[in-house]
Amino acid sequence: MKAMGMAIAMMRIGQAHRRRDGTLKRLLLTCSGGMGDKSNNERRDIIDSPMSLLTISNLRHTYGTHVVLDGATLSIEAGEKIGLVGRNGSGKTTLMKAIRGDLEPDSGSVQVQKGARVGYLSQHPEFVMSDTVREAAARAFERLHQLHAELEALFEAMAVSDEKELDRLLKRQAELETEIATEGGYAIDHKIEATLQGLGFSDGQVKQTVDTLSGGQKARLGLARLLLEQPDLLLLDEPTNHLDIDGRRWLERFLADEYEGAVIVVSHDRWLLDRVVSRIAEVERGMLREYPGNYHSYIELRHERMLTESRRHAKQLDKIRAEEAFIRKYKEGQRAKQARGRASRLERYKQEELVERPIELDVMRLKLPIPKRVGDIILSTEDLAQTLGDKDLFEGFSIDIRPGDRIGIIGANGIGKTTMIRTMLGDLEPTAGTVRSSPRLSVGWFRQTQSHIDLSLEVWEYLQSVITSNEGNSKASEQQARDLAGAFLFSGTEQDKQLELLSGGERARAVLAGLVSAAHNLIVLDEPSNHLDIPAAERLEQSLIAFGDKKKHGGALILISHDRALLEATCTQLIVFEDGKPATIHRGRYSELLNLQQAEERRQQDQRKQKQQKSSTRKKTQGTTNTKGRKPKKSPLERMETDQLEEKIEICERRRDEIDQELADPDTWNNRKKSSRLESERKKIQEELEPLEFEWSRRADEQ
Repeated sequence: MKAMGMAIAMMRIGQAHRRRDGTLKRLLLTCSGGMGDKSNNERRDIIDSPMSLLTISNLRHTYGTHVVLDGATLSIEAGEKIGLVGRNGSGKTTLMKAIRGDLEPDSGSVQVQKGARVGYLSQHPEFVMSDTVREAAARAFERLHQLHAELEALFEAMAVSDEKELDRLLKRQAELETEIATEGGYAIDHKIEATLQGLGFSDGQVKQTVDTLSGGQKARLGLARLLLEQPDLLLLDEPTNHLDIDGRRWLERFLADEYEGAVIVVSHDRWLLDRVVSRIAEVERGMLREYPGNYHSYIELRHERMLTESRRHAKQLDKIRAEEAFIRKYKEGQRAKQARGRASRLERYKQEELVERPIELDVMRLKLPIPKRVGDIILSTEDLAQTLGDKDLFEGFSIDIRPGDRIGIIGANGIGKTTMIRTMLGDLEPTAGTVRSSPRLSVGWFRQTQSHIDLSLEVWEYLQSVITSNEGNSKASEQQARDLAGAFLFSGTEQDKQLELLSGGERARAVLAGLVSAAHNLIVLDEPSNHLDIPAAERLEQSLIAFGDKKKHGGALILISHDRALLEATCTQLIVFEDGKPATIHRGRYSELLNLQQAEERRQQDQRKQKQQKSSTRKKTQGTTNTKGRKPKKSPLERMETDQLEEKIEICERRRDEIDQELADPDTWNNRKKSSRLESERKKIQEELEPLEFEWSRRADEQ
């Protein structure tokens, strides 16, 4: 038994050497089926643990006198996918920093299950700039590369070890193989390629060095590396900011269908939240409020809660008005002391118990000025073409844009969407074709940068300077400007802030408010929702729906966006850019286009399956006899007598045992040529033995 055990042990060493030399098929290791999956046992340990994967208890944190988190509490189980939502500046980023350990809260605790790995998508990921895109993504498997290196060194040590040392090395080999399987095994090349392709990197781009990438490309590369790391808890802060629609769809499918770990995602992409998460946690006034279901369910449940709070707020105001009336009536005279006492209690009541009326509950009743009429056609193009260097961005493009049109432009990043708009509006000379516009054309153009605005103005002052009065005056009143600011979620004190003190999202909101209220007859929006939180994006959506008038004599809209919810709600036709194809016009909403694309994908998949089935049937037909009534010829093994078969099996087994004895001798491994020859011979014997044993078993079953 000891000799047999040694033979088996030395066979394992030989197998390890074959892996090192690249001749062994990598089937002995358990390669994960998913991207960087853990081993089954390790994943089961995390899932079955009685402790939650993440527990946040009574978290409180302040910046100066501003309370950001005030008693935030949350628990997350293994595999859960949660959406974290809230207004910009509400505390979402602070909470994420506390979870990953980059911020020490003033009080409360954050506990992560022992052994669990937390991965975070940084807004500014760090890379080795000389790496190629593929090499940078492969650094997600650095631990795996270290394990492989250690295994290689272990094989070298085995070749010169004695029997006692060999036992220890074999144990370490088993540990390393298990850990390698946990970290992704050898099946990582396909994972890297699939992830980079899914996030929009072309075959040429994966060979570029990191220092040649744009900021958006680096952000996508950081996301790819993080997804490949496959942590137990994945923290994603606006992961779709630099993704086009195809990239967002890929990320949705990956998170929903493939990724087995837990996810906390902060995103303004409402479609992603609808398709990925099963619970919403809202950061509001320092607290965390939880809602079961996806984003659509959250909107409904939150509206019900806000109605309840609104009714409570109304009752509190009734109580306050009654108290104030009593105080005014009796502040002089015999009951003055009682009135002063009630005034003190009233102030405490306002500070401690009065709830705010939710501003989002207000329906947007703002009356926008109607643009001046411009005739039947606002702008038209005929056979328009544009090139960038030696690349044709679009050609032969013709369109008539009429009052009331709502046109979305979609396509991959860098494919030419913004260039088309600049060419239409005269910012660039076309390579070919013509552009005609109405002499009364007035364009409101939201660009991705707002360098043209006066940052010294306060919010209401800026809006007053750009919008048109509803009464037809050249300048709106201060009240109209403040009403507009309130409609776009600027509260009373926020309306008096200078633009230079606003965040990027707040400033974009102010500019958008001015654009839709300036009576332009063509509004062009280039990625308007990139820096908006969800409530602001929904207000923009409402304003765009209300833009113009119901008789379609008002303005037209051109919207460049990857925000599918915004496109679906506001646009009734689409200009579609596809790589290698001419820009086309789709008459209908985005959901209709998506249905057509998915139907085409299914048709192509069916065609591929039919071709595979035909090929398989053809091969089977070719393998059958062509002559009816004639028995198929027997194979050489079938013609062999049973005694001969058994003798052949015995010879093979005898030689295999002899080789195993030689491989059991440590001196064999000092001679690389001899050990390689024996391994090769044993492999051939095993391949010869398998069909012999199969034939012998078949005959035994027939008897």
